[in-house]
Order: sequence, then structure tokens, then C-alpha cells
Amino acid sequence: MKSNVLKASLALLLAFTTLPISAQSEFYVSPEGKADGDGSARNPFNRIPAALEKARTEKGEIVIYLREGKYILDKPVVFTSQDGNDTRQLSVKAYPGEQVVLSGGIPLNLQWEPYKKGIMKAKVNGSPVMDMLVADGQLRHLARFPNFDEKAVRFNGTSAQATAPERVKKWKNPAGGYLHAMHKHDWGDFHYRITGKNKKGELSMEGGWQNNRQLGIHPDNRMVENIFEELDAPGEWFYAADEQVLYYYPLEGENVSEVLFESPQLKHLIEFRGTEADPVKNITLDGLELTQTLRTFMEPYEQLLRSDWSIYRGAAVFFEGTEHCALRNAYLHNLGGNAVFFSNYNRHSEVSGSHLTQIGASAICFVGDPAGVRSPSFEYGEFVPYDEIDPGKGPKNNNYPAQCLVYDNLIHSIGLYEKQITGVELSMCQAITVSHNSIYDTPRAGINISEGTWGGHILEFNDIFDTVKETGDHGSFNSWGRDRYWHPKYKEMESIAAKDPALILADATQTTIMRNNRFRCDRGWDIDLDDGSSNYHIYNNLCLNGGIKLREGFYRVVENNIMINNSFHPHVWFNNSGDVFTRNIVMTEYKPISVREWGLMVDYNIFTDSMSYAAAIKNKTDEHSIVTSVQFLNPSEGDFTVPDDSEAITKGGFHNFVMDQFGVVSPRLKAIAHTPKMPTPIMIADHAGSDITDWCGATIKSLQTLGERSATGMDSERGVYVISVNALGGKLRDYIRPNDVIVRIGTTPVNNLREMQEVLQKVDKSKEVEFIIFRTQKENKIVIPGKLLD
Repeated sequence: MKSNVLKASLALLLAFTTLPISAQSEFYVSPEGKADGDGSARNPFNRIPAALEKARTEKGEIVIYLREGKYILDKPVVFTSQDGNDTRQLSVKAYPGEQVVLSGGIPLNLQWEPYKKGIMKAKVNGSPVMDMLVADGQLRHLARFPNFDEKAVRFNGTSAQATAPERVKKWKNPAGGYLHAMHKHDWGDFHYRITGKNKKGELSMEGGWQNNRQLGIHPDNRMVENIFEELDAPGEWFYAADEQVLYYYPLEGENVSEVLFESPQLKHLIEFRGTEADPVKNITLDGLELTQTLRTFMEPYEQLLRSDWSIYRGAAVFFEGTEHCALRNAYLHNLGGNAVFFSNYNRHSEVSGSHLTQIGASAICFVGDPAGVRSPSFEYGEFVPYDEIDPGKGPKNNNYPAQCLVYDNLIHSIGLYEKQITGVELSMCQAITVSHNSIYDTPRAGINISEGTWGGHILEFNDIFDTVKETGDHGSFNSWGRDRYWHPKYKEMESIAAKDPALILADATQTTIMRNNRFRCDRGWDIDLDDGSSNYHIYNNLCLNGGIKLREGFYRVVENNIMINNSFHPHVWFNNSGDVFTRNIVMTEYKPISVREWGLMVDYNIFTDSMSYAAAIKNKTDEHSIVTSVQFLNPSEGDFTVPDDSEAITKGGFHNFVMDQFGVVSPRLKAIAHTPKMPTPIMIADHAGSDITDWCGATIKSLQTLGERSATGMDSERGVYVISVNALGGKLRDYIRPNDVIVRIGTTPVNNLREMQEVLQKVDKSKEVEFIIFRTQKENKIVIPGKLLD
């Protein structure tokens, strides 16, 4: 089976490579080249545009080799149909074995002198944009409050005091500073540029357009930066534009005179600029390192229909109007905005074999033209009256990405500055294949589909975990489906779906397939199909913690998935939804919300405990489902294969699927890619003597088994083991994580659940309560507001 999977993946990649083999022309570029170079290996060009100009005089296959070094761009490298077309196939490659860097940053050439309180200052020549600072390749933080805390949940530190009048009054001139704030419901974030203040200490600001759910900002989760008076911690900096002076607080032991300081100047590094009528064709970028672009959160944003998203249509590498163009084996890092963006018309183009990290916003985006959407609306509460809806099927034009590929990419540590972001974003596009990617360490979803327009995507063999780390009510995979049929009032939507069922799939015209992926979300659902998401086939997925949620929507087939220590979350279903949930392994009872009818079929599933099965029977589902204790082969190593003689297979009809093909496949990427923490399956039937209980939205029990010790790294069978944390209503989700072990509360050791309950009865819940949590092989102090423990 493994060889068949590899063959299928190879065939998929080859399908996106269509160029014939023929003689090729070669040109060379080097940072050490001469202005009058002729592009030969001995006398290379010194600028990339010179090589492109020469290549336009050739036909057939053309290779431009970039020799080792850093290419500091003063403007983006732009490709048009003159560079790649039916008669000219262009590759721009790093010379084999050499490191080639394309940078949007400039060196600052600073002469430092002491300022005060450990702060250094230096005159900055010229008038560069000073929005980001890079020191020897590492990002530095603008002067901020609260100070940077790598352990803090949101923005690396937030506080209600960030905009408190008593604090604002201390700032001499905050104009030019920024307020970053979370959405009041944790649905992403907002950003504002401070324009001034009044005598009361109230800020005047502009911004807030970065989120499409305009319900206000969170009262506590706020951070301000680029304020001179907040320059008080190592690694912080501030640029006084009126003085042209950079102030910097060095790290401990840092000799600033030996550090290369750079500042990004460009929003984009590379642009493909074509149209459907005149596309850029057959251009491949291979082996390039791309770094240092500006932050873009204050640029104009577009609403992505009725999803929760607004977005800046741009990126370090920008594709528009392409066919058979590719970014391969790239290293993209230290970018202020999006990394890669496919805008409007694109066909058979790809990103593959690349490493994307330290990204300010999203990693890879596919976003079409809203002019191609029939009867569009652009905010949750907006709608087109039913009698005015265009009944036509699918898009009105071809100005959207389709048949493109995202393959074998390592994506992590993204959303540094923006939080309504993702690893791969799909909006107003069709038939995008997202395969064999490793995506983790994200503030929101790993993959996000903003609406049903126009479906047909294949999401397979991806490894997605450590997601939704700074937000809430979301999943490792998230989608919305607020398409034409959808209405903000449930009764009206129900009426539209009943009288005009053809409208349901008028936008989601093709089935989106999710198969053979591994998900783990500790602060949300593993798979979250939210408002209206329709026309999905979800099978052979390993869900390690958060289960599967289906809200509203129609025609979802969910089969042969494994949900470790979790279950099925159906929310707000319609009559005649056509949904199917079958042959899935579920380990806790279903969690329905406002479900009156249970779709076309919820049956033939495998429950691991009788209580969960009995609860399902009361809902008049699962007449033919079974109860059996499922023993997975090697869960601590990620192998959740079910033995062939298991009743899950012989009676339940479950089929095993591959457990060793998730994530990236390139050896160089596999060598550095992380993998998720593996949970210990909790079979309730195996713990008849153990109390499993809910505590403030967390499911907990006494740590009692060797498997639980192994999973947590505990030295003995003691403490209280956290099985799961409620994704939506868990009060402690910012403090407690699945697989934690509570070993002490205050000064009192906690050896089991009974002792924990006794201690909690005595603590003063009007004050903060200190917990000692065993996590990642060591004890950690966690301070929880007492009011959350009621």
C-alpha cells in the first residue's frame, strides 16, 4: 500500500509538469558580476532583470542560474507573458549547491552610541521604511506593552492596561504606534494605527478593517507597539522618524557594532503578472531563499464574501494570471505579510518542496475574483433576497485559481503579526490539491476554506497540529459555507433550502475530498465544518484530539475516520440534510447541539464504550452500530492501526488506512519537520474503577495506567490526567491542555482526582490559584484566576 501511495503522489506531481525535454539556453547572474556582463558563466550579469531581458530574445527552454550570494531587491522581480509562454519555457534556479537569497531588506550601516538605561542609538541614513528590524537574520520586536513573553497565549502578551488612559497619558506622542487586539469572541484580530490622543488619555486611531466580523475588540487581549516610552526590554527598538534615529535595547551580551541590522522595504519580492487572455506560462523558480518583506496589516483589505475573513491581496511571491508556473524547493522566512498568493486566474500552477516559516500572516493563499460569484454578499448579516438570487450554477467567469497544487511543504510559525490567517487559504477557487504538507504552530486553522465557491478540492496526507493557539471556536481544519442559499436567520435559510434544494450546491458545485490526513487541535476541533459548509467527503482521517464538527450544511459524508478520546459534534442540522456519518471509531458520546433530524444516516459506527452507544440509541441513531474496546497497534508511536481480528473490522466494517504517510515527503524537510504529540487512548470500559469527570470544561481522571505514564512522561502513577479540553466552552483552555498532569495546587500535592476535589473545595476562589502542571517532561507553574474555577 505504501508504494501505491508514493506512486500516486509522484503521478500527481508529474501531472503539473508538462514541459518537453529539448536543448536549453543558459544565462548566469551573480552579485559579484559586472554591469557589462554578457550572462555567460565566466562573465555573469549582476542583476536579475538583465538576465530576464536577455532571455526574452530566446525561445525554447531557458535556464537562468543565480550564483551564490544575497540579491537585495529595490523593486519586485516581475514576470509577464514575455518571459514565459508557449514558445519560451523559463527556469530561474539557484546554482547547484549554492545558497541564493533574494531579500527586500537593506543594510542600515549604523554607528552606535549610548543613549541611557542600556539603550543604544544610531543615525539612519536616507529615509528607509522602518517597520521591521532584522538583526543577524533574527526579527526584533518594536517597543511594546506588554513586553514580549514567549509563553503568553496571544500576541506574546496582552493586557487591558495597554490602552488604559493612565498609561496613555505617559506617552508624549503615540502617533505612529499600533494597537493590536483580539476579536471579542476570539474570532481573529484587529489592527489600528494610532493617530494621536486627547487630554483624557483617549486614543484616536484608524484601522480595524482586517476582520470581517465587526463585533468589537476584546477588552483585555490588547497589545500596543511602536511607542517610545515602552522601550524597556532587551531586543526592543524604536525609530524616531523626525530625528532619523534608531533606538535599540541590546540583548544580553550582544555587541551591536558586530551585528548586521537590516530593514525590509518591499511588500512583494516576486510577481507573476498575467491575465486569462494573456497568461504567464511555463516559469519555474527553484531553490531560492526569499526573505524580508514589510508588514501589510494596514494595507487595504478585501472581504472574502461572508466568511470571517478580510485579506490583503498580496504576498512575497504573487501569482496572477498564470498557467504551469511553479515555486519549488524555496525557503521563505522573516516575511511581514503573506508568503505566497495566487490571485484570480491561475491554472496548473504550484508551490512544492518549500519551507515557509516566520511569516507575518498566511503562508499560501488562493483567492479568486468576487465579480465571478453569483449573488455575492460580503458580511455575515448581509443577504440577497431569495427572489433576487441568481439561480445559475457555478462561477460567472474563469477569473479564479483552479487545478493548482500545494505539495510537500513545511509550514510553521506563521501569523506572527496577524491572527486571522492560515497555512493554506482557499476562497473563490476550485479543484486545488493540498497534499503531503506539514502545518503547525499557527494562531488559527492549518487549512481554511472560506466558502463553498466552488469546491472540488482534494486535501490529503497532510499533518496538521498545534493550531488555534491564539484564537478560539475553530479547528485544525476550518471551513464556512455561507453561500447563496445561506441566510443569517435559521428559519429563513431552512425555508430556502426546502423550497429550492438545487440552490444548496449552486456554489459548492464539486465535492471537496478530505482523506488520509492527521489532525490534532488542542484548542478546538480537529475538523470544523462551520456555518453552511456543504458537499464534503471526509474519510480515512486520524483525529488525535478534537473530534469532528459539522454545523448546518448539507451533503457531508463522514466515514471510516478515527476520533481519539473524542467524538462527533453535529450542530444545528437541517431537515433532509443528506448527511452521512458511518463506520467511524468514536470514543466518547456524540455532542449534538440543536439537532432535530439526524441526516440521511448516522449508523454502523464503532463505539468504545456502552454509555456513549446508549446515548446515541436514545437519539434514534446507530441501530446497527457496535460497542467494542479497540486496541490500536502502537499509539505511542502514532500507529493507530486496528488489528485485523478486531471487532471494529470484523463486525463494524472499519478499514485500516496508512499511518506513516502524513506530512512532507522530501528527505530534507522530513529531517526538520515536527510531528504531533500522540495521545493515550482512554477506553472507558477499561477504567471501571476510575472516575472520569468534567471540570470547568476539561475531562479529567486520576493518572492510573502505564500507558498514561508513558504518554505524559510521569515518574509514577500519580496526579490528575487531563484527557481533553472543551474547544468551545472550556473556561480553562488558555491554561490547561490535553495530556497535562495536575500534580499540585498551591502547596498541596495532588495524587488523584479525589485529592484534587478536596483541595479545590478549600481554595479561595476570589484570588489567583497556583497550579503545578507536568507538561513536556517538566513541572510548569500555571496561575489561574480563581473565578474561573467555580
